Amino acid sequence: MQERKRLMPVGIEDFRELIQRNYYFVDKTRFIRELMDSQGKITLITRPRRFGKTLALSMLQYFFTSENAEENRKLFEGLDIERSGEKYMREQGTRPVVFLTLKEVRRPTYDSMLAMLSLTLQELYMRHRQLLADKIPDEPQAEYARRILAGMGSEEDMMVSLKHLMAYLEEHHGRKPVFLLDEYDAPILSAWENGYYKECIDFMRGFLGSALKTNPSLSFAVLTGVTRVSKESIFSGLNNLKVCSVLSDSYCDIFGFTQEEAARLMEDCGAAGKIPELRQWYDGYRFGWADIYNPWSVIRYIDEGCKFRPYWLNTSGNSILKDLLERVDERRKRELEGLMQGKAVEAPVLENLVYGDIHSNRDMLFMMLMTAGYLKPVEVWQDEEYMEWAKLQIPNVEIRTAYRREILNHIVPSQGGILLRDMMKFMASGDVESFSEVLSEILRDFVSYHDIAQPEAFYHGLMLGLSVLLEGAYHVESNRESGYGRFDIAFFPLKENTTGIILELKSAKSEEELEQQAEAALRQIEEKEYIAEFFRQGVKEVWKYGIAFYGKRVCMERG
Repeated sequence: MQERKRLMPVGIEDFRELIQRNYYFVDKTRFIRELMDSQGKITLITRPRRFGKTLALSMLQYFFTSENAEENRKLFEGLDIERSGEKYMREQGTRPVVFLTLKEVRRPTYDSMLAMLSLTLQELYMRHRQLLADKIPDEPQAEYARRILAGMGSEEDMMVSLKHLMAYLEEHHGRKPVFLLDEYDAPILSAWENGYYKECIDFMRGFLGSALKTNPSLSFAVLTGVTRVSKESIFSGLNNLKVCSVLSDSYCDIFGFTQEEAARLMEDCGAAGKIPELRQWYDGYRFGWADIYNPWSVIRYIDEGCKFRPYWLNTSGNSILKDLLERVDERRKRELEGLMQGKAVEAPVLENLVYGDIHSNRDMLFMMLMTAGYLKPVEVWQDEEYMEWAKLQIPNVEIRTAYRREILNHIVPSQGGILLRDMMKFMASGDVESFSEVLSEILRDFVSYHDIAQPEAFYHGLMLGLSVLLEGAYHVESNRESGYGRFDIAFFPLKENTTGIILELKSAKSEEELEQQAEAALRQIEEKEYIAEFFRQGVKEVWKYGIAFYGKRVCMERG
């Protein structure tokens, strides 16, 4: 691979730093033009984590702020917004800007959340401390500002702090300020996790309502988050709110990389030959009409020397998703396992998230998976009653890996990790006795009889889930045609001179039938010539396993 001309902006969320230090930048400044053309008063954009929301708001801040306007203008030289014409560049550097992020306002109690928010507002007011010290003639207003600056504001003081700050800025600059709010839903998610949801919602309704609904000093506002919290619970009465979710066409190609942008990035880095693999790993998201790559993973991939890995995993927790996974019924388990096998699920579109309804509405799981980035909408339609529905699938290899790990952790607790790795090592080496022994131990100690109420789907999902431990060494396929039929699970080695692996699974009707079914499974591999696809790919040797299950009992044969 050729030497990179620029550093990859891993973790860089400040637009000025990115431009001045010459990090690689995929030009998204058309966002500014589209925002001005829309003339929206309040815009809420929801996207999964690590899709560039903070950087986009930082870009808006440096464009519109009147602070250091001449210096900031240089940041946009040669970019799309400058080429768009003077109509747009006349707006550069013309407004005061209030930029606030709530990503750190995640605390275990309501009081500690308010304390963290007080510190956040203190820092926000400190950015304008000279104005607040010199330009507020009214003593009660000055006293109020001093309380916020000292971190001594009451809950009521904080609730109206944004509205007051924007009024001060308008009075000083003679123009209404722009309000940019990043991760507006972070405190709400934390509140739901920690049991103070009602108190948080009551506060946020006043905090955001005073800034957005009853604020004559507001020019326009852009908010970002992961979820769309119900308008009734937090944005009540806000009639000028435009929501741009993952299903919306507005700004659909702004967050993440388009096909063309990803291809250009790879070409610039001398890795054009790996674009097909990049597409399999990190492409496949769909926002509105646009096919999108995960920007975080693409940047990390290039920064790590073009090594395909699941970089998006563990970038942030999602306790709601974990809670929902722990409560799924047998039908939902089968649907989750089907998703891992490349199948789709159909679910009603429920974008207005009411946290109180999460456990009572089973379909909320799939909406959470979609908004969090684990599923993509491949089709959206309305039924005869005008209810909107979506067909959902896993977008790419990276997210399929995440899925497997989620289900793996759900089936087998963390203390079984070493045991699992030993089992997969025995399977890969052809040690059938040790493989069978450890799998029997896992079934005995970690699997409930309730899990195996639907045996065919469960055993297939179990083995497919465990296969995540071999990611990086093998390409795993499930239910794929080869020879004269469809094999259950196959492991195609990524390195030369490595033995392939194929599993055929059977569910026995009794313990006495186990050996017979295991032999039948192995015989099916031979008769259907399932290993034809291995030979086509140049794999010379294949371990063939016929595995039969009955309850927590297992029997296997190797060919």
